[in-house]
Amino acid sequence: MSGRQKADLYRRYMAADRAYRQHAVTCTVCTRTDPAPDCRVGARRHESFSTLQAAYLNTL
Repeated sequence: MSGRQKADLYRRYMAADRAYRQHAVTCTVCTRTDPAPDCRVGARRHESFSTLQAAYLNTL
């Protein structure tokens, strides 16, 4: 993976983290670290974050 691709993956990973954390602040059932089982938006955002985080960490 090139440095540019790695940097892009990192930016996407951080954007997904911000999106989930912003959601968790306003959601009444999600926590900062875990989505609630019945919150589709939180689950989707957290899954995106987790997938991108794993992909990025695998490049290190």
